[in-house]
Amino acid sequence: MTLHTTIERAQRLKQLHAQYQPLVLPTVWDVWSARTAVAAGFPALTIGSHPLADSRGADDHEGQTFEEVVAAVAPIIAAVDVPVSVDLEAGYGQKPADLVAGLVEAGGAGLNIEDTVHSDGGRVRSTQEHAAFVASLRAAADDAGVPLWVNGRTDLFLHAQDASAVLDEAIERLRALEQAGADSVYPVGIQDDDALLSAVTGAVGVPVNSTAHPVKHDLERFRRLGVGRVTYGPLLQFALTDSMTDMLKAWTP
Repeated sequence: MTLHTTIERAQRLKQLHAQYQPLVLPTVWDVWSARTAVAAGFPALTIGSHPLADSRGADDHEGQTFEEVVAAVAPIIAAVDVPVSVDLEAGYGQKPADLVAGLVEAGGAGLNIEDTVHSDGGRVRSTQEHAAFVASLRAAADDAGVPLWVNGRTDLFLHAQDASAVLDEAIERLRALEQAGADSVYPVGIQDDDALLSAVTGAVGVPVNSTAHPVKHDLERFRRLGVGRVTYGPLLQFALTDSMTDMLKAWTP
């Protein structure tokens, strides 16, 4: 894929976020799932680390190297004519400039970056550390001349025993990510809590990403709560696993 095409796709991804409220990005993991989602009518996609790892027999939480991820996502991105964002977990121990260079080489239009550092014992970056990482990604994308969409993720809610108890800290972190140049923010683990979702969407000025289950959740609810972006994480793959299991049961010996 040419650099010109990658730039055009990144620009298109930004336009789509402004056009749709929320923008739904089906989370795919191979050429088949990507082509299926595009054929269903979706104008953009995201590749999730968990389903990608499962499809390749690897572990999530950076069970693949960055080089392996780039090699895996490049043919998926090339197989469709829509923008594709890529989940880069916590960065695989790479420098932000190297992450951007690899993603641009693969043709990615955006990225997801989280604050649980799997390559360092699963520790969680501090607010300022994670914001600085996002700022470095933003600067590297600007230097490369590609307006990559940066989705800044926090796992504070996910790690907390009581998600509501960390709301103020999470909002502080999300606002810091916004100020650092994140185009959207992603508080993982609150997709079933209307109050927390409303509090977060009302506290930041960029689109808030929520995980969704393609069967159990409702798009209109997310729209009503002010969510600006929806992705499935591993839940689309999980739902298809359930359907496939049900279909095959009648054929088992």
